[in-house]
Amino acid sequence: MTCVIAGGGPAGAMLALVLARSGVEVTLLEKHADFLRDFRGDTIHPSTLQVLDELGLADDFLKLPHRKAYELSLLTDAGPMRLSSLRPLPGPYNYIAFVPQWDFLDLITAKAATYPTFRLLMEAEAYDLIREGGVVRGLRYRDASGEHELRADLTVAADGRGSVLRERAGLVPEELGAPMDVLWFRMPRVDTDPEETFLRVSSGHLMVAINRESYWQLAYAIPKGGFDRLRSQGIEALRGPVSRLLPFLGDRVGQIRGYDDISMLTVALNRLRRWHRPGFLCIGDAAHAMSPVFGVGINLAVQDAVATANLLAGSLRSGAPIPESTLHLLQKRRMPPTRVTQAAQRLVQNRLIRPALKRQFKPPRIRPDLARVPLLNRVTRRFIGLGVRPEHVAVAPLAGRPSHNVDIAVGAEEPVEYPRMS
Repeated sequence: MTCVIAGGGPAGAMLALVLARSGVEVTLLEKHADFLRDFRGDTIHPSTLQVLDELGLADDFLKLPHRKAYELSLLTDAGPMRLSSLRPLPGPYNYIAFVPQWDFLDLITAKAATYPTFRLLMEAEAYDLIREGGVVRGLRYRDASGEHELRADLTVAADGRGSVLRERAGLVPEELGAPMDVLWFRMPRVDTDPEETFLRVSSGHLMVAINRESYWQLAYAIPKGGFDRLRSQGIEALRGPVSRLLPFLGDRVGQIRGYDDISMLTVALNRLRRWHRPGFLCIGDAAHAMSPVFGVGINLAVQDAVATANLLAGSLRSGAPIPESTLHLLQKRRMPPTRVTQAAQRLVQNRLIRPALKRQFKPPRIRPDLARVPLLNRVTRRFIGLGVRPEHVAVAPLAGRPSHNVDIAVGAEEPVEYPRMS
């Protein structure tokens, strides 16, 4: 076995796909029986849409039920505010696609399954690492039949912000702080409701409403650690704010029967100082948990996966040893986008979310259409749409070659190709 990946989220699934596509033997472990969990993110940004295009998956992706958002807007008590327009982005993907993440992961893993070197183990929970002579040589996992070992040249932890394998490797993230947790729940949707997905902000309250055609997926922010206090006040303590923030749902809030209908997501913002050990690598949320701000978590995870495959696929396929210094090249490449994105998230947390939850939010006295400010809109749409360092699939499928122009990344153990950005 060449590579084993723990965690079937966007980072793990995408890495498995790109590696299998290039002929690398890879096993992906997912501890659940399926990918169906409401609290997974939904936003697929242009940078990820471009990656799907490069993998030949864009058409299949666009056949999934989805909604396109060409603009980003904020709804305050004073009225709507347009923050940015993505329409001027170059290329065909000038929008954010809202797709339930389980559909996205089903698509990725189904494509990976078309390659003979890919294997997916569901209901397989990784719980420990295999170490020999100070080097990680694989992992231990349990499933319905018992406990097992999988040996591999490279073990990747993509098992999320609560990563068990990261803990077993002795890697501890630096906590950057988050002022909120998020409650996820559904409400029925009718034809007279608004069409767009939007962020609703008011003094003391903040909510995201995602249009999923037949229902609304709602994310209601609460002060960090405040769920038990809210629950002790009864379900009306949630129904009331929902009705006031989104009056069009007022006739349906009674369908929130109790807190058993609610999923609580503990928000974290952190990152590892070191992403690797010999034979072991963390990517995605296991390396850097992102705040829900900007909805970029999926996209950072995908970028990590693509960069990892670009860097390591050749060595993994040939069986050449991968020194830890090579794993550090991946961290060196992906740390700057992580730092910049998290810095921007912290700014929004401190300037918008924290004041809103403390009932100190006042609508800013600025023009309601920031998308008409050219420089600001240009920076915002590129940051949200493409990210700080978008990655492109540069590793060729086993029987082919990349069709796009590439640059050579300097300093890798072997030449690593990264596409030129327009």
